[in-house]
Amino acid sequence: MRHARVSAITAFAVPLIAVVAFAQSSVIPVPDNAPVQTAPLEIDLGKTVAGDAAAGEEKAQVCAACHGADGNSPVEMYPRLAGQSETYTARQLALIAGGQRTEGAVAAMLPFVQDLTAQDMRDIGAFYAGQRSGAGVADDMVIEDGPYAGTKFYEIGQKLYLGGDAGRDIPACFACHGPTGAGNPGPAYPHIGGQYAGYVAQRLQHYQAGQTQETDPSQFRIMAEVAARLTEQEIQALSSYVQGLHARADDGDLASASPRP
Repeated sequence: MRHARVSAITAFAVPLIAVVAFAQSSVIPVPDNAPVQTAPLEIDLGKTVAGDAAAGEEKAQVCAACHGADGNSPVEMYPRLAGQSETYTARQLALIAGGQRTEGAVAAMLPFVQDLTAQDMRDIGAFYAGQRSGAGVADDMVIEDGPYAGTKFYEIGQKLYLGGDAGRDIPACFACHGPTGAGNPGPAYPHIGGQYAGYVAQRLQHYQAGQTQETDPSQFRIMAEVAARLTEQEIQALSSYVQGLHARADDGDLASASPRP
């Protein structure tokens, strides 16, 4: 199977919640064998200051074993964090620490994030935001049968990413994530260009399942509605296309987001 890198241009972390659970007690004595009631505390990232990348680099050392020293994980099961916006990273850390994200391998992160302060999360986010994300390659195998027969595998994803599918109410991915997958730090739409295809597919499948523990699921619902309309083949092809998106100085428009030998 031949592969081609998908090209693009430039440019992944947000406010919200998180965490530690404290046992609650009422004025009425509770029997020793009664279940313990807990409630997560909310971390207000909005009361923090802009992250300090230098401080974040020190705090992120514990993350390096899985995500790489610069956020470019050497293992596909762990996502690339390099280039992710400060706000998105901080929000995800808060969600994990507060028990609102538990899917996949996320549970393994809990011991490392549950004692972080809101400012720690901003600092770590700032560090990763300043790192350059790597990228993989997109699969250009030609589909032999089905609705996309004769189409290169990544082209299925490319079409959806750049143009969506109006007939099925699927918006173009670049509208929120940018033509190169750089994301948007304002509303905290993540940087996804160059992300591992396996991880992207896992996230899309999670959204497609439509189940979340987030107390504010507004952003989750946006992706859940989109993912619900995708076939498994489209999820895999879109993930492959995203994996190949990367920064190039000579890229200048949407037309450049195409495979390069």
